Amino acid sequence: MSKQILMIVANPSISTTLGVPVGFWASELIHPYDVFTKAGLQVFIASPQGGKVEFDNFSDPRDASGYSQDDTLSLEYIQQPKFMQLLENTPAIASLNPDDFDAIVVCGGQSPMFTFRQNTVLVDLFLKFYADHKPSAALCHGTCLLLEAKLNNGSPLIQGKTMTGFANSEEDYADHVVGQKVMPFRIEDEAKKLGANFVTKEAFAPHAVRDGHLITGQQQNSGTETAKLVLDALGITGVS
Repeated sequence: MSKQILMIVANPSISTTLGVPVGFWASELIHPYDVFTKAGLQVFIASPQGGKVEFDNFSDPRDASGYSQDDTLSLEYIQQPKFMQLLENTPAIASLNPDDFDAIVVCGGQSPMFTFRQNTVLVDLFLKFYADHKPSAALCHGTCLLLEAKLNNGSPLIQGKTMTGFANSEEDYADHVVGQKVMPFRIEDEAKKLGANFVTKEAFAPHAVRDGHLITGQQQNSGTETAKLVLDALGITGVS
């Protein structure tokens, strides 16, 4: 039986800093999904609340802004009705049995920064995978859930762990482009306060790191690298 990967995407929300609708980042679902399915794994897409999920506008290659127009892989999947149907009515994570899956991957985007940290069901689900020594991955702003994750002894999961996530240099860029503060907090700053060894590459360069079975990707261009580390943690080799 092939391995089962649980991928979590955020539900639509409203940015409290900008007052605009936000969702999950397309490439952070699609690029890992592509790696996993081509490796013969089964991928199950869910969301914290269940129901229809939506892309951040800037992550949609069809968006008039042109911000992600070069993301041809995401465009390829978006044009497939069978794939898009998976986003129409996602199951809520509370309805799932984590024992049915071999790894978890939490995708980012803007919505996670306004919805993930206070979601104890999501944090506990991630901790369950981690406690069971299963590959436990988070990407970009999806790594904000790690700021609330604590081990049984009360210490932060990321204390002393090497990890990455959306970097301050990337937040600086976003703030400059928009002309104001975009996010309510910065993952790099908060993770370092908790004792994480937070490592980054230059802004928007593909980058993912593995510390044991904790796997993190820096931003939206790191989905493929993150997925390959998950495969490595599962003992699956030979994937280009």
